[in-house]
Amino acid sequence: MVLKSFVLTIAIMVLVTSMSYASNSIPLQDFCVAINDPNNSHVSMNGKFCKNPKDVTADDFFISGLNIAANTSNQFGSVITAVYVDSLPGLNTLGLAFSRIDYGPYGLNPPHINPRASEILVVHEGTLYVGFVLSNSGPNMKNKLFTKILHPGDVFVFPIGLIHFQFNMGKTRAVAFAGFSSQNPGLIFNANALFGSHPLLNDGILAKAFQVNKKIVDYLQSQSWSDNVRLP
Repeated sequence: MVLKSFVLTIAIMVLVTSMSYASNSIPLQDFCVAINDPNNSHVSMNGKFCKNPKDVTADDFFISGLNIAANTSNQFGSVITAVYVDSLPGLNTLGLAFSRIDYGPYGLNPPHINPRASEILVVHEGTLYVGFVLSNSGPNMKNKLFTKILHPGDVFVFPIGLIHFQFNMGKTRAVAFAGFSSQNPGLIFNANALFGSHPLLNDGILAKAFQVNKKIVDYLQSQSWSDNVRLP
């Protein structure tokens, strides 16, 4: 009986390990250009249909417009120009995405999470104050804040799934470029998700979580919680 249990345990471990590798496997084809038309597709990969390779052109791997500054006159004073698989179909299955971030004077890319990707940021212009907050990872590291002031040419990494932000410290605009380890990194603005959810979260729950009066929560929920993302 003990031997059978041991063999079963080993079998389960092998199965789980093989499944974990399968979920992050290396593509078995050169590319899988995303297409939304299933009638003109070759195969479906990771939620996106693959364009027939015979119909693929260089334009499927090309996009322009990241040289154009975005209008940052919004509530955050920043704009993310996102190059994800939906705007660059050739990214499909490659595990990559990219963005340009424009910041007006004292503009903020507010605290947010990329649930499916780590991010590497390089500053092109201006001075940014950036940082991220750890999870509950031990008694001496719980919610520890890591911050840095970045100048042109500086690079900073935000680990996957952690709350992070960027703030333009200067009176002039700033520009940064970011790469992601997923074709669809996802984006959750913390304030938007909590105070601008659909339908709204119970204000009593939020009041207790933030240890504030419900009137403050009601005020925050009454605000306009838009994002700062656009496609090129």
